[in-house]
Amino acid sequence: MNKPATPQYFNEMEVGGAVRAPYSGLQDWISQMPVELRNLKQHEAENLFRRIGITFAVYGEGGDPDRLIPFDMFPRVFSNDEWRKLERGIKQRARALNAFLVDVYGRGEIVKAGKIPERLVYTNEAYEKAVVGFLPPRGVYSHIVGIDLVRVGPEEFYVLEDNCRTPSGVSYMLENREIMMRMFPQLFQENRIAPVERYPRALKRTLASVAPQKCEHEPRVVILTPGHFNSAYYEHSFLADMMGVELVEGQDLFVEGDFCWMKTTEGPQKVDVIYRRIDDAFLDPLCFRPDSMLGLPGLMNVYRSGGVTIASAPGAGVADDKAIYTYVPDMVRFYLGEEPILQNVPTWKCGREDDLKYVLQHLPELVVKEVHGSGGYGMLVGPKSSKSQIEAFRAKIEERPDNYIAQPTLALSTCPTFVEEGVAPRHVDLRPYCLVGEEIELVPGGLTRVALTEGSLVVNSSQGGGVKDTWVLAE
Repeated sequence: MNKPATPQYFNEMEVGGAVRAPYSGLQDWISQMPVELRNLKQHEAENLFRRIGITFAVYGEGGDPDRLIPFDMFPRVFSNDEWRKLERGIKQRARALNAFLVDVYGRGEIVKAGKIPERLVYTNEAYEKAVVGFLPPRGVYSHIVGIDLVRVGPEEFYVLEDNCRTPSGVSYMLENREIMMRMFPQLFQENRIAPVERYPRALKRTLASVAPQKCEHEPRVVILTPGHFNSAYYEHSFLADMMGVELVEGQDLFVEGDFCWMKTTEGPQKVDVIYRRIDDAFLDPLCFRPDSMLGLPGLMNVYRSGGVTIASAPGAGVADDKAIYTYVPDMVRFYLGEEPILQNVPTWKCGREDDLKYVLQHLPELVVKEVHGSGGYGMLVGPKSSKSQIEAFRAKIEERPDNYIAQPTLALSTCPTFVEEGVAPRHVDLRPYCLVGEEIELVPGGLTRVALTEGSLVVNSSQGGGVKDTWVLAE
């Protein structure tokens, strides 16, 4: 694979000194806002976040485990046409990923056809033998698909990675909008911005639509959380409240007969759909890790017998492995008979001899990731790393080449961001949330993450990145 040319950073607000059309409604707002008002509003936003309790723990930092997630007041804006193209591509990708999951836990046709190496699927640590041969309701394994997108030009978007298990961050998408509407109501009067507040209703509708066959009444949905020490606990409780469903821990549930039950002051209540926010390994100590105190003993037996739906399904993680990611365009062609609307980032697979040789020769220029890594951990950003860091990572790659992929250092687009000096460009990505059930739907927008450090390309909240409101202009 030849190294792709590196484009200049694309400024999403300005091109050649002219403000792009989607941002025209913000030009006067930013130019007329005095520094004192900006500082006052930023302080107001932080107070709102603190009062509401919008936090994100960063493991390994020490100090306050419930720190505020940094919020930038300058919104990111997409035109309606830009969003429609992204929406079509995201839905297409979600369909292909679910078709892949149904296939690899069933007949394995894509492997038999030689489109994906057998070892990448069946020896993958995310592949769960406990669900082989099981078809979830409506054939959906991944019910909430978070697609991480980056932009490098006016019409150029790339999928950075897929999140098919428990993608987090949607609560920040909703709260960012709520806080912006409180602080700058005039902006929403002057600009026609598509709403996002229907997401909790859409999520509940999606989950109810995949209730198990044995459900003979209005489906009861619960959210299963590992507890308040989890970094995303705020989101778990927020979504439960917004959806009007119970937030439960494993100890709040029990299995009896063919069903899963919730303990309540009014006696046991049958649970039909569990939106789980814990990893596969901790779901059921009788099936996975025997030392798990977070899950529910016997849950998998009920699941496989059709007594309860788990969303997203155990085993869905095999579809968002970073080595499998490289084959998603092939999935689109194989299962849907279509050309991919959204493209992958060009990727070298270190398990291939030629690719490994290239990667080792060009480490200072590349981004290298663990195939099972997430949250910005287990990766090397070559241009931002020291010689000693590069050499230490080289040893890791040489020891386990199959465990790594590499990608070019993309020129991520920038969006205006409030900094101490005023307004400056900072790199951003986007995570829309695609809901898959009886229908496939997205709310217009997503979570924009921003690298608040000048020059940084790492936007992950777990690595100190911040968030912005994301606008899609209505038609």
